[in-house]
Amino acid sequence: MSKQTAKSSPRDVFMYLLATITVYFSAYSVIDLVFQYINVGFPDALNPYYDAGNAIRWPLAFLVIIFPVYVWVSSFLHKELVKNPKNGEVKIRKWLLYFTLFAAALLIIGDLVSLIYNFLGGDLTTRFLLKVLAILAVAAAVFWYYLYDLRSGKKKFSSGAKVSVKIAIVCVAVVAVTGFFIAGSPFRQRLIKFDDQKISDLQNIQWRVVNYWQQKNVLPSTIGDLRDDISGFVPPVDPQDSSAYVYTATGELSFGLCANFNEASDDKARAVIQPQPYGVSGNESWAHPAGNYCFSRTIDPQLYKPIAPAPMLK
Repeated sequence: MSKQTAKSSPRDVFMYLLATITVYFSAYSVIDLVFQYINVGFPDALNPYYDAGNAIRWPLAFLVIIFPVYVWVSSFLHKELVKNPKNGEVKIRKWLLYFTLFAAALLIIGDLVSLIYNFLGGDLTTRFLLKVLAILAVAAAVFWYYLYDLRSGKKKFSSGAKVSVKIAIVCVAVVAVTGFFIAGSPFRQRLIKFDDQKISDLQNIQWRVVNYWQQKNVLPSTIGDLRDDISGFVPPVDPQDSSAYVYTATGELSFGLCANFNEASDDKARAVIQPQPYGVSGNESWAHPAGNYCFSRTIDPQLYKPIAPAPMLK
């Protein structure tokens, strides 16, 4: 074969680089998604505020867009190779194939080393073992595919190899579809964001109520009393329908804050965490059911003492 036929054209460089980059991103996305599913199935007690929806959305977005591109590019390149066997001698193809094999082999070796290390340290939890198996499965699949592609060269894939590739594609599709079920539909996610903003607003109002009581030693009569033209604070309204939040003084030291929620909060109360006034007792988790719900709060004057008034100027 002449040197000219073995040279890489700009199209070869583009297509093979695209195939390599997309396979790396696809493998990373699959591993990341499987990790998140394992985190959901086996929650970590040290991470009580883990949000599966947020953790899943980015790798799912990558996988949904990048993996089909990879499948198309790989199919295109293989058909071109069968049609024009001389393309098998393109240098960039061999370089990238061997580099991918090298990367997959390193991933498998590192995975096994990590397994042995944790085994010797007595830290073989179910979460860890499942994540090790996930990395091993993805890396092994990538290694097998590219090793087979390198060995088969210009030949068409055997029927067994085609079945294996189809099974791999189905597995990736299952991983992606599972992500949609766990993360929830875009419409539901929007409703959840509305609820999160409502909780954030109520936390802000609670802080203002307690600060008002600290300054004046009396609870505000209405939510409008919290308005402060000097600081520029205006009580927020429901972002979904622009209605006012319900505030009620239920005693000298107690009050209620109410809002209408789209969804019930999860067990960990996925509220936006903000600094809270010290010395306010009540349902501090901000957990709530769907529908209208009121949070009851009581100020403890021993913990959150009123500020003494400044002396009058003579």
